[in-house]
Amino acid sequence: MNSVAVLIAAPGSGAIDARVVTMLRDFGAPPLRWLSEAEAAEFDSFEQLENFRTALAGLPIDLAVVPKANRRKRLLIADMDSTMIHQECIDEVGIMAGAGEAIKAITYRAMRGELDFSEALRERVALMRGLDEGAIETILRERITYVSGGRALVATMKAHGARTALVSGGFRQFTAAVAARLRFDSYQANDLVIENGKLTGTVREPVLGKDAKAAILQRLMRELAISPEDVLAVGDGANDIPMLLLAGMGVALHAKPKVREQARVAIDHGDLTALLYLQGYTKAQFVDA
Repeated sequence: MNSVAVLIAAPGSGAIDARVVTMLRDFGAPPLRWLSEAEAAEFDSFEQLENFRTALAGLPIDLAVVPKANRRKRLLIADMDSTMIHQECIDEVGIMAGAGEAIKAITYRAMRGELDFSEALRERVALMRGLDEGAIETILRERITYVSGGRALVATMKAHGARTALVSGGFRQFTAAVAARLRFDSYQANDLVIENGKLTGTVREPVLGKDAKAAILQRLMRELAISPEDVLAVGDGANDIPMLLLAGMGVALHAKPKVREQARVAIDHGDLTALLYLQGYTKAQFVDA
């Protein structure tokens, strides 16, 4: 077989237990190779794999199939909001501006792919007009929380020679701080226009729209002289789909249904360390950031 199946359990669940191992053996699977005891394992793909997948239903375990060739990637390109951090920064700014519910409703529809991304962004930013720029620092300090495994993901891939890029349809004022905290090599995002210490309700043009992330990925591949098969991309929203489809390993992480359906790999239970297991790293090989 030219592919490998990877089992990844929800962090701390220990869900890949003796029952799952027995189930695998009963389906006639090849020998299991542990990446992390009870947490992640891999085995060569086999004929009864889809029946095994069905048998896993209801357990907090992801099952992904990835090619054996070129498994460790040379570039990580990651979405920020609801991927590297738990929040949608635009919603947090909206709350501070007193327009939280209106902005959140637009965000929800945009991330599901029901609205044009660029127009939805402009509409939401307009509702922030007059907000003091100090609100951004308050949000970063008090409201932003990081998805588990993010620092290990970035640090481990960098330690093995990969480049890392954070790309966001959100705002540079947040992406710069998140990229620095997680030690990404580069970042790119939209830019809120601020004058006299206040948000103007506009975003600097041109807006990084739904095709921007794929365009950034193409530029990075040219700069690094690599192919799509060398790329790992991760995201959760509709504007991530072109990027995920372009990358050799495009991962929908706790993603919206439309994204999950189109991505090559979907992780619904694991955290960001799942992206290391997908590449064949063992937990012992993780690098502490």
